[in-house]
Amino acid sequence: MQALDWPEQAIIETERFVLRAPRLSDVGLLAHYSGDKRVACETRSIPHPLPPGVTEAFVKRALKSDRAEDVWVIDGAAVEGGERGQEVLGVVSLTRMDRNQSQLGYWVAPPCWNTGVASEAVQALVAANPLGNDTLFAEVFQDNPASARVLTNAGFEYVGDSETFSVARNASVSTWTYSRKMR
Repeated sequence: MQALDWPEQAIIETERFVLRAPRLSDVGLLAHYSGDKRVACETRSIPHPLPPGVTEAFVKRALKSDRAEDVWVIDGAAVEGGERGQEVLGVVSLTRMDRNQSQLGYWVAPPCWNTGVASEAVQALVAANPLGNDTLFAEVFQDNPASARVLTNAGFEYVGDSETFSVARNASVSTWTYSRKMR
């Protein structure tokens, strides 16, 4: 196995978990949850069924120093008494765009749905603003209003409707786009 770059990446703490860089030891749980059709179908890029090696390649890309996307694992075991005793509760990410902007993405493991984990993770990442962005963007599928509430609870404002391709659905999906000025 080729040696990985171990970049400096902010560790962000909340009351219930820590946002940290992914590790190769996370691959099993990340694959387990992202391979769940309910998770994959709410994302653009996670295929379903999940082919072998996809999650390991995702983690290796996330660990490179020249990455375009910074990924944080929502780690419930890193805090004393951790959330549900689980190490991987989900993922939040920032994909760099031009003009000091990033696109926010996230997914949460189904056992953590409707527990506030997504809202807490997104709010913590926004408050930390680890890339020093001027603006953050995010999009959610219109058939997932709970995900839209996560964004509005974190101070994002509705920008407009669009559509994007979902690999798991093998179709274009209507989206709501949101933005948040950081400065």
